[in-house]
Parts: sequence; structure tokens; C-alpha cells
Amino acid sequence: MCPFLLHWMLEVTCFGSPVIAFSVLLCLAIIVVWCSLVYGASIMQDKDLRMYSPAESRTSRHLPCSHKLCQLGPSCKSPKQPCPYNINYYSENTSSSGLLVEDTLYLASSDGRTSVQASVIIGCGRRQSGDYLDGVAPDGLLGLGFGDISVPSFLAWAGLVRDSFSMCFQEDDSGRIFFGDQGVSTQQSTPFVPANGKYITYIVEVERFCIGAKCVGETSMQALVDSGSSFTYLPNDAYKRVTLEFDRQVNYSRYAFLGYPWEYCYKASPLELPDIPTVALMFAVNKSFVVTNPLFLINGKEGELTGFCLAVNSSEENLATIGQNFMTGHHMVFDRENSKLGWSRSDCRDIDTSIPVTTPPHNRPENPLPTNEQQSNPNGHAVAPAVAGKAPNTMDSSAASPSKVVSHFCLFLLLTQFAVIFVG
Repeated sequence: MCPFLLHWMLEVTCFGSPVIAFSVLLCLAIIVVWCSLVYGASIMQDKDLRMYSPAESRTSRHLPCSHKLCQLGPSCKSPKQPCPYNINYYSENTSSSGLLVEDTLYLASSDGRTSVQASVIIGCGRRQSGDYLDGVAPDGLLGLGFGDISVPSFLAWAGLVRDSFSMCFQEDDSGRIFFGDQGVSTQQSTPFVPANGKYITYIVEVERFCIGAKCVGETSMQALVDSGSSFTYLPNDAYKRVTLEFDRQVNYSRYAFLGYPWEYCYKASPLELPDIPTVALMFAVNKSFVVTNPLFLINGKEGELTGFCLAVNSSEENLATIGQNFMTGHHMVFDRENSKLGWSRSDCRDIDTSIPVTTPPHNRPENPLPTNEQQSNPNGHAVAPAVAGKAPNTMDSSAASPSKVVSHFCLFLLLTQFAVIFVG
């Protein structure tokens, strides 16, 4: 189960142009698109719903129960029948179920003149429940976890990009995803922590929490880095110590705003933004992650600023969750190849120019969906490619000469009558 069902939507963009609102979970390892209307979802009534019909996609086919990637295969009546899936969340009564489908991702380079294809597995959602009925993911989910069935794993296995990806969130909640991106040389990093000897999701070790110039004692913890959570959650003991220190340093009056879930909220002047102490997470070797904006601003009826809250919640779990609000303003790099999390300050508009270029391999083979045998590698992870690949240019036959290409692509998920675009 994913620990939290997301309550925000990443508007994925391709070099500045927003295309589709897609929900992103780092603990989920599968693309899930809706193949039937989510009845009862009142929030969706004014949305342009984008349904996926495998029958109308020329490149789709059902994944059989006999395939190694079909986890529910043993429960099938026949090895040839379509493979079912079922995903449950900790959010009350929230789930998605349907069938697994193989389809094709079409990737384009930043100049738009080259293209690459990659076969992936998609969860074709037939039945949704719980929070999905409130419209938390109108277009579906993009899972980026460690599993063999996730998009980063397929792209890396096919030799298209390095086994890494990055995300960048802007203040307006839009964002960008780069597949194959391993970040910049000046970024800081900290290793991922395995769970029971395996890398299942993106967990890091936080040594301490710092408010202003004071680092709070007894705030070491393991934390799940997950864009699927809008806000950040801390274990109860650490939460109390952090929030009390924040409250001690803030020169504003506490105030309980009706309808907001946070404990530490304050009145503010409508004429200026709140002046608060810095909030930072400290990792090994004194590497610091400074949160650009840990606040949730509260506006009045006329749009004026009336107050703010420290957007951190307490949790009964021992595992903290670093949510999307703490990641905003950073270029977050999930380097699966080297098992580490990287970060650097960014406004998300400066990433295109900082992406390194690599020379593609010669005579790269076609990349169909991995077979059962090919999936059975010793480590159970995708094979990390050395460089990105380059496909023949279908738009301009004169572009066949070898040249350096950016190893990050805009991903075009060609489904029925629409394209989902990711930056990678």
C-alpha cells in the first residue's frame, strides 16, 4: 500500500507548455489510467475527462496472466486471460482495479525532431473507489516507484535513458519531470535507505531538524520522499519538538483558522509576507535541505493575506513523509542507478539549459516489452544503460547522421485520441 493517497495534481509540462493534469506517486510502480467514467465524482463534472480505450489504440494488447510481471497470475483461471490488478491505499476505502495493458510510449527530444518508442505496462482502471470519487486523480496516476513495472524501469531497461529521473515543483503547483536526469554537479545528495535489504521506495535518513540557527534534539528519523503527499508528516515526538521550536521563534499571534488541518497557525499582516525562521533538514556530512516555503498562506474574501500555517502534520507512524510542499523550489533527483536522492535550488525554468548531453550508442536494438526471461535478472531491477538512445527521425529523413542528443525527452503517451506529455 502507498502510505498516503495524493491530494494534489502535478500539471506536467513539456518545455513550458502545460498539457495534462496527472497525479504522481513515488511509492506506486505503475501507470494507472481510467478506462471507465468514475461515477459519482462531482468534482469532475466540469472536467475534460480523458478516457483510455485499449480497443482504439493500435499498439495496445492485454498482458496475459502467464507473464512474469502479472502479480495476480496465480489467481487466474487461464494463463491466457488478461492480467488483473488491484491497488489499495491507506486512505479509507480508496482503491483502483482493472486489467494490465501493454502499450507504447512515444518520446521526443527537446528539439522535437527525433523520436523514440518504449513499451510499457498500463493499469487500465475499470473500478475506482474512495477518494477517487472526489476527483483526486481525474486523468489517472503516474507511478514512479522502484518496481519493474514502473516507467523509469522500462525506459532504463530499454537503454533509452539512465536509471534516474528528476522532478521540479513550482509555486503554482505545476511541475516538470525529466527521465534519465541525474542532476547537476553542484547538487547535494544523500543515499536511499533500503527496507529489509531491498530498495522498495524512496526513503532517506534525516539526522536532525533545524529551525533558524537551532537544530532540534531528538529529531532523527527515516523519511519517505513522496510527491503523492501534498504536505509533510512527522512522527509525533519529532513533530512536537519541531513545532514548539518554530512557535518559539515566530513573532506572530497564534490563531485557529476554521477548516484548516494544522495546529500552528498565525495571524498575519495583509501588507507583507510572513517573516519566519528557516526550516531545514540535515543529512549526513552536514548536508542541508533548506525548505523554500514551509507555509500554507490563508487569504480573506478579497484575496488579502490574513494568516498562515506551518504546513506540517503529526503522524502515528514512525516513518516521516517529505511531501510536495517541502520539495517546491527544488530540482529533486531520484538517482536509482546510484541509490541516492539529489537536490538543488531551482525555479524549474532553468533546468533545460543545465541538462547534460550524451552520445547515443550505435545500432541500438528495438525495445519491445521485456520477456519473462529478460526480466529475471539477479538483482530484480532494470538494467542501467550507459547513454541515451536515438531513434531515426520520421519527420526529416536527412537527420540520420549521428549527433549528440539530450538524454531527456518529452514523453508522448499515445493512447486513444490524446497525448500525455512528460518531460524527461
